[in-house]
Amino acid sequence: MTTLHTTSPDSTSSGTAPRTVSAVRLAWLHLRFQFLETVRIPMAVIGNALFPALAMAFFVVPQPEVAGNPAFATMAVAGLALFGVCSASLFTYGLGVAEDRALPFDPFVRSLPAGPGPRMVARVGNGGIFTLFGLAPLIVVAWLFTDAAVTAPELAAGIGMILLTSVPFVLLGMGIGYSLTAKAALPVVQVILFPLAFAGGLFLPPMMFPAWLDTLSQLTPTRAGRDLLVQALTGMEANPWAWSVLLGWTVVFAVLAAWAYRRDEGRRFR
Repeated sequence: MTTLHTTSPDSTSSGTAPRTVSAVRLAWLHLRFQFLETVRIPMAVIGNALFPALAMAFFVVPQPEVAGNPAFATMAVAGLALFGVCSASLFTYGLGVAEDRALPFDPFVRSLPAGPGPRMVARVGNGGIFTLFGLAPLIVVAWLFTDAAVTAPELAAGIGMILLTSVPFVLLGMGIGYSLTAKAALPVVQVILFPLAFAGGLFLPPMMFPAWLDTLSQLTPTRAGRDLLVQALTGMEANPWAWSVLLGWTVVFAVLAAWAYRRDEGRRFR
């Protein structure tokens, strides 16, 4: 006589829940480890935190026609905040991941049966944390020395928006870091960062662009992020395609990061 064993929906769901909790715990452990690893080198945190504020102090504050205009000053804050996010994400994760791969501890972590998911989620989470660190000095300089003005809801919306816009750049940084050595990653990050920042209107406002550059700019993730951030802070209408552009690049960079991780894994652990 044959006995059939069936699995009830309750038992299936009860098995899924522990796996989800385990993945969350692993992501939290990786996030805490990566955070502590970074803050143990204070200059890595201080440099990323001060650069946008220094750029505001040197290039925006001395211009009264910008610093004295609430709308222009707020847009300048948005552009420099996003540039700080791009710089921190690409250098910390592009160069940082490439350097991590050269350390003896990295192959051990990669050989653990946790998979790449928790580690990548933790890197994105740390990107958001250090993004907030970089915003604080910039906001203080803008508050003290310019006429930039936002309401509390606008500030909260802006912080939420910049955390969202940090995700594609963290993923791009990971894609570079898992694809290249540290010596190769540094120049590649520099070559990518500054053209993206300029084309995205982070240094010069897009209204100063010629028509052809303005059209091209709207296809970049930096311009999409900048427009959405300005909209959150000032209420100025963003390009209607900005969300689609930002989400599209996020998917592209996520695929790049996953492909680079698997490619590196296949080369080093086969």
